[in-house]
Amino acid sequence: MTASAGHGSERKRGIMTEADSDTFALSLKPDLAAAERRWLAFWEHDLIDRPLCAIRAPRDGVTGVSGPSYMAGRQGNYREVAEQALAAAETVYWGGEAIPCYSPSFGPDLYAGWLGCDLEFAEEAIHTSWAVPCVEDWADALPIRLDPENPWWLRMLDLCAVLADTFEGKMLVSHLDQHSNMDALLAMRGGSGLCLDLMDVPELIDQAMADVRATYAPVDQALRDAGGMVRACGRIPVYHPERTNTIQCDFAALIGPEHFRRWALPALAEEAAYLGRCIMHYDGPEMLVHLDDVCTIPELTCIQWQPGARNGPFSRWMELLKRIQAKGVAVYVPCSVNDIKMYHAELDPALVYYQCSAPSQRAADDTLRWLVANT
Repeated sequence: MTASAGHGSERKRGIMTEADSDTFALSLKPDLAAAERRWLAFWEHDLIDRPLCAIRAPRDGVTGVSGPSYMAGRQGNYREVAEQALAAAETVYWGGEAIPCYSPSFGPDLYAGWLGCDLEFAEEAIHTSWAVPCVEDWADALPIRLDPENPWWLRMLDLCAVLADTFEGKMLVSHLDQHSNMDALLAMRGGSGLCLDLMDVPELIDQAMADVRATYAPVDQALRDAGGMVRACGRIPVYHPERTNTIQCDFAALIGPEHFRRWALPALAEEAAYLGRCIMHYDGPEMLVHLDDVCTIPELTCIQWQPGARNGPFSRWMELLKRIQAKGVAVYVPCSVNDIKMYHAELDPALVYYQCSAPSQRAADDTLRWLVANT
């Protein structure tokens, strides 16, 4: 199938040609220029000859190596983490539009940690962390600012810098799982407290949200600078030669449309506009009340639907995926080389991003050829 011509020429859309990409190369992704063209078409909801498919498999002839554990590097062992991430990536076949990358993290509430919360780490068996709420009264806590000497902030900048140095010319440092906007306020205040604050002191939430929103762009840019992110990979692995990332607001599952439209939606739209193109992590059926509003965000290209525990497998949500596509937004589909064919029979190929796993390089390449032949 020929790509849509609705957006004009490649140069008019800002899509880079192969010559433009020749100056940037990754040894673990020798076909980066071809992958980049498909990513750029995807962001425009164009189609070249098959849907976007990032497919990974064990690399032929090497023994697999495990990557760093979640939250690795918090003790300051940055070089060890970087070398382990690179060693693991070298055993992976990065097929199709899969971009070799690694996203560092000290846990899901890191953004709140940067804004003043302490972080506590669970035992290894649970393997997560959380922010200790640091706000009793917003009137006393405001204004919210990022302290440039915050220890968790400095640790992450240092880790990103070591990753960039270790990965140079081989793979990319991905952006982080940030939990900004209302998710940061949630971690700082606690769930019940914040929910009551929305009704009791909405004017203080207006101010808190303005403060947190003002941190987004400088935080994003500082992390990009530290991690040498001259090419951008998002926390959910999406790619753009300039800027992209994941947006989200998990707290929205606890609020209704009125509060969502007042506080969450403007923040998400602002983050999306800053990024220019992005994917949204959308977690659980409780979020679906906001779907129509979310799909009005102009720069939102794709939604990663996460059904959540006890809500059935991803494949049971086909009608929701079609509903999202009908609104002109692409969907992220995690799949195997077996079930990708089922999704391909149902979904618009110009509005889908397959994150596919394959048992071998040959199976990965065969799947890509099958998509071309059946699109």
